Amino acid sequence: MSEVQSLLNQLKEQYENPSAPSTVDSQELLMGLKLILLSQSTEDARSNQNVAMEAFEYGTLLSILKDHDMEAFSRNVLQYKAMSGGAATSNHRQHIFGLHLMNLLIENHLSEFHAELELLSAEDLKSSFISFPIQLERQLMVGIYDEVLSTKLPHESYQFFVDHLLQTVRDSIADCMEVSYKDMSLGEAMKMMKFETVEELRTYIQEVRDDWIVDSGSDKLVFQASASASSGPPQQSSDIPSMKLISQSLTYATEMERIV
Repeated sequence: MSEVQSLLNQLKEQYENPSAPSTVDSQELLMGLKLILLSQSTEDARSNQNVAMEAFEYGTLLSILKDHDMEAFSRNVLQYKAMSGGAATSNHRQHIFGLHLMNLLIENHLSEFHAELELLSAEDLKSSFISFPIQLERQLMVGIYDEVLSTKLPHESYQFFVDHLLQTVRDSIADCMEVSYKDMSLGEAMKMMKFETVEELRTYIQEVRDDWIVDSGSDKLVFQASASASSGPPQQSSDIPSMKLISQSLTYATEMERIV
């Protein structure tokens, strides 16, 4: 068995069982593969091309699926694109490019996101790996945050990026809540921000929104009034349907951005 084939087998095993303990880190295996490829003769490189490509794909996917290393993933994607030369026949190409789009989306690199889409084929765009980040980007632009928070993943490797995105979405919803309401029940806030329990909401408040006041007596969330709001006439915020107002605010902001 060649060294490249051995590395492929180890990387494939880790990909198929990402939660299982391993004696060698996946990125160490990938680095070993890179060193072998650099030292190979042209003839050996050609004979091992398909095996090496598949091993590199597994290593690139594992940098997110197992290691949760965005920097390593970005480096590996750049090298993978150079190795593949845009070939559409590799086993995990659409999966890797889908995760690459997710990475660009959470980093807010939207110009690069759309530039990458232009390079994909019509067949690529039909793949669930690719269509998922495309649909997600559209939902974010329109402000349909409720769908973003309850979206179904095409593969477990997407969860890492979605978790990062959920934090951004929750922060945006929280911004709308605190300027639209004087107070709100903890239960309603929990549902609106898609937390599973009130304790998760309390943890979020402690870590991110320490200026919010939790009234333990009434189980209400009290938002600090801004200086401009407190100097004006009282607002009848309790009469405004919360989800409707947030949805409208996000939609109006998006439409204004498009017009500009």
